[in-house]
Amino acid sequence: MESNKKYWKGLEELQRTPEFVDKNKNEFAEDLPLEDVLSESGLNTVTPRRDFLKAMGFGLGAVSLAACQTAPVTKSIPYLIKPEEITPGVPNYYVSSYNGQSILVKTREGRPIKIEGNASGLFGNHGTDATAQASVLDLYDVSKLQEPQLNNDKASWSQIDSFVKGELNKVQASGKKIRLVSTTITSPSAKAVIADFIAQYPNTSHIQVDPVSYTAIIRANADSFGKAVLPHYHFERADVIVSFAADFLGTWIAGEEFTKQYVSNRNAESLKKGKMSRHIQFETGMSMTGTNADSRIAVKPSEQGPALIALYNAVTGNSLSGAEALSKNPAAATAIKIAAKELQGARGRALVVAGSNDVSVQTLVNAINSALGSYGSTIDLDNPFYLYAGNDAAFAAFTGEMNRGEVGAVFFMNSNPVYDFYDNKSFTGALAKVGLRVSFADRRDETASLCNVIAPAANYLESWGDENAFEGYYTLVQPTINPVFNTRQAEQSLLLWSDNPQKNYYEYVKAYWEKNILSGGSKTWKELLQTGFVYTGTKAAGSYTFSGNVAGAALTIADQSKSLAKDIEVQLYQSVAIRDGRHANNAFLQELPDPVSKVTWDNYIAIAPKFAEEQGLEEFDLATIQGANGYSITLPVLLQPGQARGTVSIAVGYGRTKAGKAGDGVGQNAYPLAGFVNGTVQFLTSAKLSKAGGKMELAQTQTHHSYEGRDIIRETSFKKYMQDPFSGTGKNETGHKNYDLWPEHKQTGHSWVMAIDLNACTGCGSCVVACNVENNVPVVGKDEVRRRREMHWIRIDRYYTFNEGDKAVTEEREIEHLENLDDVTVVHQPMLCQHCDHAPCETVCPVIATMHSSDGLNYMAYNRCVGTRYCANNCPYKVRRFNWFNYWNDSRFDNYLNNEFTQLMLNPDVTTRSRGVMEKCSMCIQRIQGGRLQAKLEKRPLKDGEIKMACQQACTAGAIIFGDFNDPNSAVRKALANERTYYVLQEINTQPGIGYQTKVRNTTEA
Repeated sequence: MESNKKYWKGLEELQRTPEFVDKNKNEFAEDLPLEDVLSESGLNTVTPRRDFLKAMGFGLGAVSLAACQTAPVTKSIPYLIKPEEITPGVPNYYVSSYNGQSILVKTREGRPIKIEGNASGLFGNHGTDATAQASVLDLYDVSKLQEPQLNNDKASWSQIDSFVKGELNKVQASGKKIRLVSTTITSPSAKAVIADFIAQYPNTSHIQVDPVSYTAIIRANADSFGKAVLPHYHFERADVIVSFAADFLGTWIAGEEFTKQYVSNRNAESLKKGKMSRHIQFETGMSMTGTNADSRIAVKPSEQGPALIALYNAVTGNSLSGAEALSKNPAAATAIKIAAKELQGARGRALVVAGSNDVSVQTLVNAINSALGSYGSTIDLDNPFYLYAGNDAAFAAFTGEMNRGEVGAVFFMNSNPVYDFYDNKSFTGALAKVGLRVSFADRRDETASLCNVIAPAANYLESWGDENAFEGYYTLVQPTINPVFNTRQAEQSLLLWSDNPQKNYYEYVKAYWEKNILSGGSKTWKELLQTGFVYTGTKAAGSYTFSGNVAGAALTIADQSKSLAKDIEVQLYQSVAIRDGRHANNAFLQELPDPVSKVTWDNYIAIAPKFAEEQGLEEFDLATIQGANGYSITLPVLLQPGQARGTVSIAVGYGRTKAGKAGDGVGQNAYPLAGFVNGTVQFLTSAKLSKAGGKMELAQTQTHHSYEGRDIIRETSFKKYMQDPFSGTGKNETGHKNYDLWPEHKQTGHSWVMAIDLNACTGCGSCVVACNVENNVPVVGKDEVRRRREMHWIRIDRYYTFNEGDKAVTEEREIEHLENLDDVTVVHQPMLCQHCDHAPCETVCPVIATMHSSDGLNYMAYNRCVGTRYCANNCPYKVRRFNWFNYWNDSRFDNYLNNEFTQLMLNPDVTTRSRGVMEKCSMCIQRIQGGRLQAKLEKRPLKDGEIKMACQQACTAGAIIFGDFNDPNSAVRKALANERTYYVLQEINTQPGIGYQTKVRNTTEA
């Protein structure tokens, strides 16, 4: 190849540790338990040959007989009167909304089983993130309350209503305050209900607070432009993007939408036009966004503010003081100069963002963007987001009110501050002074367990409602199933408790829409139920003159920088899967590997390898972090390449104690390590780090499958690509002659293939969860993942790389190729069954359980498989999974499907696999067959794009394309004809059915 880069999955592979070498000497991580089998047969380990053969012969015979047995009989009750809208075996779809994005909910026989993006929505086939895909599991969660609770006892709704209304009247008469505490509410009709409630009880205030706050951006915009809003950013309009710890492809504000915008300037279509945005990322810990950046520079939290001051000075020509701290990081100082030069060259098409919740930092960001002419172009203040309107200062004041005994009643709506507030100890003490404490939580969570009333709210799939994620875009929430338990929407409860004339929330929502949103006549209510959204249009985005106090902001930043640098610096962050902790009891998300570390079922202390060595720490050592407030947690250490030295990163959202069976006791709660500075909760802080003694192995997935150094990733630079579109693919190299051991497969009908663009894939993992839900892939739990037994049919491999042997670092290349583990680049690669035409697995199966179809797919006959695992041994891509247990129906793995409720979400079109059976990606054969049948019924040929894989449909970035290679006009045929296309391990002539497109980075080169 043209590059001297070396790619490696983890430090153990790079360093070839003895443990790694030992584990990968054998294809199978564990030996078969032959001694247990022999002892169960009454044989000793030293056994005569004849007895051994008799025992093994009986064992094989028993397996064969078991495979021939019929499945257990399951009694079913037929419909006496079949509902008109339900045809058994045919799915129904309903539009709804999740986190402000229009979605489609697939139901089978009245059961919601799958979430998809609404292809007819504002963003087209927008895809979904992993949390949306996994959210269907929350509907059937048996950890939820099944009925209301009053003073820790079960109660009827009439008892709850009578008690709450009586207490509210007492509080009103006493003159004490009533407080409704919630996370940000984007629902217009819910806001109207709350306004009606406040009108009935005038001493009520609504306080919004978000566990992960964006208060600083809103306050900074109020100070800078007189608009207290969260701007709508447009990454698709930016030619140069500079981010300071904003994980905008992951968890920052609206990762789904930003991903689609970002990729549109970097995917195959953009590259063909000779256009690619430039992305520079300054951050402490390696984020998903950082892994996708063209240039990534590790900086400490104490250096982020000074770096922004230096950037402001370079862009504007001013000389604010406070950038001196950056002198200790020459790579960052050099990178700032380069970034400033590029930003100035892209004036009007530049964008600077920061993830900090510090008002001073955001004020400086506003000043830089204003100088670059970004407002009205890449930043829109007139069509803002309404997603995060929480006010940290207002919530802190509320805690003071409770402490002083001024609050008589408090209602918690989608809010759990006893868990996620930074000073939860003080909050818990203050809450005890309130007489009426009501929670609308769906379970007895950390806050609800301290309330005397729990009025459990229905799941969003059981509810009516609406959302307004940003200006002009309204989405509808409608129920897809009757409430599974005896729950009631919070809005319905508020209507009843405030004696609202309209007692029915459905009627309330309908009346609100017809009066306020549908009044223009663009749609009727019936049409809305079919389309799911209304877009009233975009206001003209204005350009704004900055009027903030830059000098004051710089002084504050300098003071805080000195404060942070006193001890080891800590960055708290949200993981892509668990987020702020509300999804902690979702087993799909707990077992989704982190995009960077590939850790499941835990949070950890991420630390740079060199800095860990200086601290006397090794990987998986238990270490204690103690914050300035005295709060401490003990977690395992993870050696993380790319982490800034002198810092550690810890994910919030873990350490739940009352989430449910899957989420309780997973990790430690890092929220109390945060601080309250200048009116905002901040996730950048300092702490003391000490070795705690002992080890705890994290359940990582990354190096469970080794390619033994084979050439897997192809990468090039944008400059080289423009000079030679085949750059990086290896197509210009002299090849070797291929020899076929099999006759040619002629596929005269369909030939199903797939194309994956590495330049579009961000590594988010939404496809992994989508595949799990669609194909009934089981969750196995932490211990089984440690044993290398995860069952995911598709995985996202993460590769680190740096240039070997290149020690000449010029100023232009300083931010690109520093040869140490603090400066690495990352490539993400989705890996699934390649459906090879010359599949090595097919020739070694003794019972022909895996075979090739006439349309190019590699089939698995589950009831024929006897579990020899020869196919997994012979697969060079390591994409086959073995069922060591009946994971979906075994009490030892009761964190997912082993109960009567969660089994309701199983896809009836896909067989659940039994113990001893091998499985792998089927290329969603049930979808292919469904599409074929529909076309046959309509007496027409299949249309390109009509059949979509679960992974493809979930991908926000559009990185996956599936279709018929024999259709010359198909999108997949055109994608595979792209100059960047290559096939993994094509030199061994397996003839894969999946082609990859080379990763391109827009790097500066000497």
